[in-house]
Amino acid sequence: MSDIHGKKKALGRGLSALLDNPETENPQKEISGEYTAEYIAQIRIEQIEPNPFQPRTHFDENELRELAASIREHGIIQPITIRRIGHNKYQLISGERRLKASDIAGLTQVPAYVRLANDEQMLEMALVENIQREDLNPLEIAISFQRLLEECRIKQEDLSQKVGKDRSTIANYIRLLKLPTEIQVAVRDNLITMGHARAIINVPEEQSQLLILKKILERKSSVREVEEMVRNLGKKKTPSSPGAGLPVKYEKAKSALHQRLLSKVDLKINSRGAGTIIIEFKSAEDFDRIISKLDS
Repeated sequence: MSDIHGKKKALGRGLSALLDNPETENPQKEISGEYTAEYIAQIRIEQIEPNPFQPRTHFDENELRELAASIREHGIIQPITIRRIGHNKYQLISGERRLKASDIAGLTQVPAYVRLANDEQMLEMALVENIQREDLNPLEIAISFQRLLEECRIKQEDLSQKVGKDRSTIANYIRLLKLPTEIQVAVRDNLITMGHARAIINVPEEQSQLLILKKILERKSSVREVEEMVRNLGKKKTPSSPGAGLPVKYEKAKSALHQRLLSKVDLKINSRGAGTIIIEFKSAEDFDRIISKLDS
């Protein structure tokens, strides 16, 4: 591989031999097997278009600069993967982070596996490759799983084999996408872990989920503490439960209605603040009396 000064970098005997072999530049070579590389070569960065199916949208600038520094020193260890779309024209399949860092490092060309792939194959390859990354956050993995299932029409059992994860693990990731946006953002930004999010999922009310998120961020709660928080929440009586106390303003309103109407008044509210007011009457005449008081 050539660096910005034109010096050769050690790629390893096998990869160097492939890149230096003129036969690897022949794009007419037949491919055999699913997604087998057609050839490997040094490709100019300016000839490579971005991947329109890239599932990853955020790249940390500091990490890119660190990778660029490493590339200047050691070269690119793992070639990017591209597909040929015309004469001296390629489209990125995977390796956008390496490509961006190479550009920052000042390289003019990069080593690349060149494959043949249609759009659906390309999306699938990009997503599967994306899932294998170690620095991917749980939300990015969940989105990639969802896209593979929906856009690539892959069955969950087939997806399990492709990515090497069991079906329950895949299902747990996808469940993250059912959480409120605020919690998904917290997962994406590494403010909470997937363990925190999985505990929150078990809370049925969105308002309660967001309250737990707030407590996690304020207290820096561990996953075990959040699990305990969720268990205790399930034991508590909601305001509408028998015997549960009402907030002060509702108790006052209930008492005022009772004194004005001289009838039994029952007031129930749920955790979202919605509820009902029940006024008891004993006869048609009593009903008319209550109505007249309400109208006065």
